[in-house]
Amino acid sequence: MINTKSATFLENPITTEIIRNALISAAEEMNESLARSSFSPIIYEMKDCSVGIYNENAELLGQSSGLPMFLGNLDVCIIETTRFIGGNKHYKPGDIYIMNDSYLAGSHLNDITVISPIFFEKELVGFSATRAHWLDIGAKDPGYPMDATEIYQEGVRIPPTKIYDGGEPRKDIINLITINSRMTKDALGDLNAQIAACRTGEKRLNDIINKHGLKTFRRSIKDIFMQSELLDKEQISSIPDGIYEEVGYLDNDGVTDEPVLVKVTVTIKGEHLKIDLTGSSEQRQGMTNCGQAQTVSACRVAFKHLIGPNSPVTGGNFKTMDIVVPKRTIFSAEEPAACGWYFTSLGLLIDLIIKALSPVLKEQSAAAHYGDSMVITVAGQDDKTKSSFLYVEPTAGGWGAFSENDGQSGLINNSNGDFKNLPVEVLEGKYPLKVNSYGLRKNSGGAGKTRGGLGVIREYEIRSESANLSLWFERSLDPAWGIFEGNTGYPPKVTIESSQGQEQILKVNSKLVQRGDFVRVETGGGGGFGHPFTRLPELVLEDYLDGYIDIDTALVEYGVVIDINLQEVNQQKTKEYRNK
Repeated sequence: MINTKSATFLENPITTEIIRNALISAAEEMNESLARSSFSPIIYEMKDCSVGIYNENAELLGQSSGLPMFLGNLDVCIIETTRFIGGNKHYKPGDIYIMNDSYLAGSHLNDITVISPIFFEKELVGFSATRAHWLDIGAKDPGYPMDATEIYQEGVRIPPTKIYDGGEPRKDIINLITINSRMTKDALGDLNAQIAACRTGEKRLNDIINKHGLKTFRRSIKDIFMQSELLDKEQISSIPDGIYEEVGYLDNDGVTDEPVLVKVTVTIKGEHLKIDLTGSSEQRQGMTNCGQAQTVSACRVAFKHLIGPNSPVTGGNFKTMDIVVPKRTIFSAEEPAACGWYFTSLGLLIDLIIKALSPVLKEQSAAAHYGDSMVITVAGQDDKTKSSFLYVEPTAGGWGAFSENDGQSGLINNSNGDFKNLPVEVLEGKYPLKVNSYGLRKNSGGAGKTRGGLGVIREYEIRSESANLSLWFERSLDPAWGIFEGNTGYPPKVTIESSQGQEQILKVNSKLVQRGDFVRVETGGGGGFGHPFTRLPELVLEDYLDGYIDIDTALVEYGVVIDINLQEVNQQKTKEYRNK
């Protein structure tokens, strides 16, 4: 095993820690600048954005909390932009580039990446990068469709494109991009917010280098990268060598009914870890495809779930991880594949990597979580303002239990990280919608020694004359599994109540709804960890009293007999029931 304490450092460790934390603080300031300056609630309220600061080789120096799926591949966007323009020598101070191409950036077209080179005394020393979700980028339907079969239906596709040249805006290019959004004003405001965030990162990196000197700064960065790499090697080498495999399925691709196969093979050999996705479904007709850059990001997210989760991510991480992705699969989409729901397969991929390694990383592993963003979209015209509205919201759910504790309830999915739900007050203030109920979904967490987290129930009432409803809810056929004999969590459920009656549906594109209709969404729960009959009866009673489970679940799932009148566990009957 490698001992990082014996490593020889180039710079004073105290100086290195000061610089490390200064870079993280700079990234956090970038993120605040972006959120506070943006026009769209999906950014300023829900934080569907991420930022990072990188060196001249596109290696990560500092990042703030954000969407892990974004943070894991902003470096790829810098590398692709540099390749596209012919190398670092073509950057100038004041330049800014934009891109969203799914096959390069990995995610869907609504995710706009903005990067700017950073110079110190005329020398290129790094990059600042931001990514944020724009509400609309000109797809065939408002926001994004749920039934696209090719990328051209999903919006404007932007290769690496210069929008500021030496500090001067290229207004024609900016106008071309923003005018293709149904929310032109918001798109321009969000773009300016991303530019402001990049400028903040540029200023703060210059401040850090000015304070410490470029030579000291670069020596400290080498030390930081070395620490990260050594820690990765230490922890990988502690895992028994072997080949670990798992498979899972998505319900469908939104166009056909055929399940989507995800196959994972993890190989551990010494200090090296390899993730091979050979055998996964070929790219599909529907939108469950993604560019390879985002697949790499998902593998990095799974890696950090298990290996060194408490240490910051830097350019020194992931040096000993190889990723094998065959061409033209759902994880390496090529033109003209639709990529709108790229994260659906990636959430499953992350859970499967953890499940594959759980036999040898029991203490670090968790059961599966509810698995997907579970998105509800409502678009139409607000009767009061006589203007168009577009409401888009991923919903929270239950996470898997782990050895030390129950899974988290009502938390966003693993792809979205720091993403927030939209507060009811903001939702009702900005959109012709009313939230009639919002709470945890009883019994939805998988039973186990530790219980899976609960999903949520959120009921919307339509308050405009008419609107178009789109839904993308997943993992109903292969919901959150338990591990080490834990039980499976509940699958998702969506119910639409209208004058026509009641309908249950998980995926739909632009379904007409009218004033007074109700949409009740119920997200899945997380899987359980360990056999349910090993859960302490007192914890089962506590769950019952808190309203997390009912009396039947306490008995059938956990084997615990609760005296309703005394509000306590009948220890003798519980022991008899469990033994029986």
